[in-house]
Amino acid sequence: MAQAKKSKTPAPKSKPAKTARKPTKRTPALAAPHRSGTKQAQMIELLSRETGATIADLVAATSWLPHTIRGAMAGALKKKLGLTITSEKLEGRGRVYRVQPK
Repeated sequence: MAQAKKSKTPAPKSKPAKTARKPTKRTPALAAPHRSGTKQAQMIELLSRETGATIADLVAATSWLPHTIRGAMAGALKKKLGLTITSEKLEGRGRVYRVQPK
């Protein structure tokens, strides 16, 4: 059996490494406004009501599980959008969450 000849062309040179961009942290003032009609917008609308919203109200509106609702409030609404969410326990209704007006 004959062996195949190896080519004598040099391997292509690699491109120089790109400089890494510094990650920028979005401040709440620079965060984009929420889109209407999304589940996040529904949550904000329910939480902005004077009566507030319970986890059960938010689950019914978004069809998410309760742990997803709590995660969205902590991550998307509080951290990313910079909203202030308060909670209080009301007799007969349970824990009610509200978005504080700025």
